[in-house]
Amino acid sequence: MTTASAKTTKTGAAPPRRGRRGIGGGRERLVRWTFVLPMAVFLLLFFCYPVSRNLMMGFQQWTVASFYEGGAPFVGLDNYVELVTDPLFGTAVLNTALFTAGSLSFQFVIGLGLAVFFQRRFPLSGVLRGLLLLPWLLPLVVSGAVFRWIYDEGFGVLNQVLLGLRLIQDPIPWLSSTQYALTAAVIANIWVGVPFNLVILHSGLQAVPASLYEAAALDGAGPWQRFRKITLPLLRPVIAIVLMLGLIYTLKVFDMIMVLTGGGPANATETLTTWSFALSFEEFDFGQGAAVGNVLIVIALVFALLYLRSIRDSLRSEGEPR
Repeated sequence: MTTASAKTTKTGAAPPRRGRRGIGGGRERLVRWTFVLPMAVFLLLFFCYPVSRNLMMGFQQWTVASFYEGGAPFVGLDNYVELVTDPLFGTAVLNTALFTAGSLSFQFVIGLGLAVFFQRRFPLSGVLRGLLLLPWLLPLVVSGAVFRWIYDEGFGVLNQVLLGLRLIQDPIPWLSSTQYALTAAVIANIWVGVPFNLVILHSGLQAVPASLYEAAALDGAGPWQRFRKITLPLLRPVIAIVLMLGLIYTLKVFDMIMVLTGGGPANATETLTTWSFALSFEEFDFGQGAAVGNVLIVIALVFALLYLRSIRDSLRSEGEPR
């Protein structure tokens, strides 16, 4: 009897209710979509649509009249052919490369040095790190205006300091000379980008076990050997991410150069971003301006894919057993 009743209980047990679970799952999915949908709409309206529209305009002959007519003729690759054959194309590409390489290299070296310096704890270290973030938090237009005042030939702080130290005899035309303008823009952009490198690299250094440095010190390794054998290898994934993000960001810098020099003098600081602006809003050739923008999009996309690949490789290396 006991066995039979037990069997009856097992076979006659009511199945679990799935109605509430289904309703709860539906509500959970609804909540998820409620959070995702606004961001998806934002990306579609303010990213996907402008980028796709710009890609289309690069293959059309858009002028001011095209906006009134409601369309523009399709010209294929004519805009790109005109860009490549334009003498200013090589200048813009070279200036973009020099501006990006100069900014990125010094931002990384200075940022890494500061990150290693702030790895040691001392009084007010957190306050100093916070103050170093100010250049990154300021709008680029504000930073550009400050450096325009610093570089002023007549009453700029930089020339006054150099004259006071007797390092120069005459004021240097930092922004009106083809010899110094690009260097001045690079220096200003280095000042803006160092805090980003400092924060990311300092965060990466926090993940390095202190026991490794202690063991290396006991084995007789000096500071440089510990940095070369421990810090750099363990920081390699973070370094790759910092360099890739910095490269993508520096390629599209427009505000700083526009405020400082506007692409001049004599195209000495004309980059792809300022050239695209000049073609679109000064010469009103929106098709060629969009084509220059598309070139930048392709370059940034290539480095973005390399960035994603570096993240994937770093995650894969972290997941491998040691």
